[in-house]
Amino acid sequence: MGDLGAITLWIALALSAYSAVASVAGKLRGSAALVESAQAAMYTTVAVLFVSTLSLVTAFIGRDFEIAYVARHSELAMPDRYTWVAFYAGNEGSLLYIAMVLSAMAAVAVWRAPRQLAAPSGHPASGSLPYTTGILMLILTFFLAVTAVMANPFEKLPFIPADGEGINPLLTHFGMFLHPPALMAGLVGISIPLAFALGSLLARPSTASGYGDEWVDAGRFWGIITWALLASGLLLGSWWAYTILGWGGYWFWDPVENAAFMPWLVLTAFIHCIMVQKRRGMFRMWNIALVNVAFGMALYGMFMNRGGSVPSVHSFGASSLGWVFLTFLAIGVIVPFVIFFWRYPLLKSAQNLDSMLSREAAFLVNNLLLLAIAFVTLWGTVYPLISRLTSGEEITVARPFYDQVNGPLMLGLVFLMGVGPMLPWRRANWASVRRALTIPAAAAAAVAVLLLILGLRQPYALAGFTLAAFVASGILMEWYRGVRARMRSERMGTRGRKTTGALAALRAPVSAFGGLIWANRPRYGGYIVHLSVIMVALGIVGTSFFNTQKDVVLSPGETTAIENYEIRYLGTTQAIYGNRTEFISSVEVYRLAPDGTKELLDTISPNRAFYPSFNMASTRAAIRSTPVEDFYVVPSENLPDGDAGFRILVNPLIWWMWVAGPVMVLGTVIALWPEPARVPAPAPIRAPTTSRPTAA
Repeated sequence: MGDLGAITLWIALALSAYSAVASVAGKLRGSAALVESAQAAMYTTVAVLFVSTLSLVTAFIGRDFEIAYVARHSELAMPDRYTWVAFYAGNEGSLLYIAMVLSAMAAVAVWRAPRQLAAPSGHPASGSLPYTTGILMLILTFFLAVTAVMANPFEKLPFIPADGEGINPLLTHFGMFLHPPALMAGLVGISIPLAFALGSLLARPSTASGYGDEWVDAGRFWGIITWALLASGLLLGSWWAYTILGWGGYWFWDPVENAAFMPWLVLTAFIHCIMVQKRRGMFRMWNIALVNVAFGMALYGMFMNRGGSVPSVHSFGASSLGWVFLTFLAIGVIVPFVIFFWRYPLLKSAQNLDSMLSREAAFLVNNLLLLAIAFVTLWGTVYPLISRLTSGEEITVARPFYDQVNGPLMLGLVFLMGVGPMLPWRRANWASVRRALTIPAAAAAAVAVLLLILGLRQPYALAGFTLAAFVASGILMEWYRGVRARMRSERMGTRGRKTTGALAALRAPVSAFGGLIWANRPRYGGYIVHLSVIMVALGIVGTSFFNTQKDVVLSPGETTAIENYEIRYLGTTQAIYGNRTEFISSVEVYRLAPDGTKELLDTISPNRAFYPSFNMASTRAAIRSTPVEDFYVVPSENLPDGDAGFRILVNPLIWWMWVAGPVMVLGTVIALWPEPARVPAPAPIRAPTTSRPTAA
């Protein structure tokens, strides 16, 4: 299978290079045959790369240790279920995965491209799609060339070892099945909206007034897809860190975490801004600039992950590809902006900003805050590299810098998230703004007063909870008003029918709510996504300001208390496997009542595994999770006499962070769900009229 994989990898490289050249040549020469041939090569590339990917997966399943990559990232003792994780555990496999995903996404994007991009005059070379195809295939050619020449996953060893080195213990986690694939697909997926935007810039203007908006629908769709992939990957990565790294946290501003977070921030600005262009023909320059910046930051993320320039648990530190990705980063930033400035005179907005008190203005300020957070994070990430180059001493930027600078910016962002959707397009007056914001502001004030009465004094925590209430109440108010209006309309439509009964009374608001969501899916799907962001904010505020931690060493039978919990350590059992030794502890968790009594809540089993070949341990936290708080126990050490060290944490509200993931996916699906095709009704056939004699 190794030979087949290597051959198909080179075939894919040839096909993608041909597709890139033929697309542009066909467009320039007006040759429909060349354009169609390039697209056929692009579709064929997907099938060929699928065979190459399947070959590597089969090699892992069969433990073909003759292939160097398989020998480095698997072993006989590795369960087959981790084959997919081992596939992208190193540079070689991850690059093949990125190429496979990009080829598939590009093929679907081109196949489903709007007609006004593909062939507005009926001729395949008349639209901007050939340029889009050429850009996507050029990017794919880069990844395939690096994979085939410098990081070939099918290279063979001069001898066949009896066993492999094994997979990194930190990767033996369910989150690894989804976290890296989602992040890698999201980072490389930014190429899709970039290619649509640049393709439209390179093509001739579609209107007499200049640059058109034909690419907006495709750019918005793929922008949201990649945004959701990055968001899902970031949340899954936080959950992975929370459950396996053993420190009880979920985010530490790690350089490679930041490398995925920054393009997500810029994409967030883009998918808001693109709606303004779609609706009003504004912010054309902004959107091109935003998608260019997002692509540049995505390339920077890949450089950080593969260049080994900074230490990180996520990076391939032994990689020699840093200079290659740094060069591609420079090209990927310079060339799109050269095209942007070349076509700058064509990017005049169709409308002007009528008022700073409007939804468009709120989106503009929202974009500025998102970019500020992204560039603050970028500065903190690259500063160690700059200090190393300038002074020879690496100065690390720690978490307090990010928290102190980005914290206020994020609070302002949450505030705008509540205000923006309440404002009308074009222009608002202060009276309408007061009416729209009175109820959310009252709800936020009530929450603030209640928290003050309960003794909350931390300014950031108070602001976070208050703004969360402000945004959530505004969304709920919008839903309430919409449901009430639909119910009133439905009652008028069913007047005279008998709809009594408790079931009918319950069915009416549920039906109205479903109809409301379905009638304006982009808007209300966005509201659901906003609610998921508020859930994440609740988890961040709760754990940042109110968590409690205790580190203890217990003998079997001993107890210790933390807040209103008590744990009793029962003992540890040991299990020996081919590649590790597991220490499984049993711990009883009690709830302490104010009167001194206690109630047994659960018996949990935190786990610690030691891997001799890696000389490292991997932990599994035992977590009792509720919407109010998590009770978290993770083993830190196991002593020969049976004693065990534990880190115990009480993390308030973090449950909401993990629930936010499915809610965010639901909102994204609703927002992207296609509108039903509208078939024009046939014109009514009128009976011929006959002339009547008139009376004299």
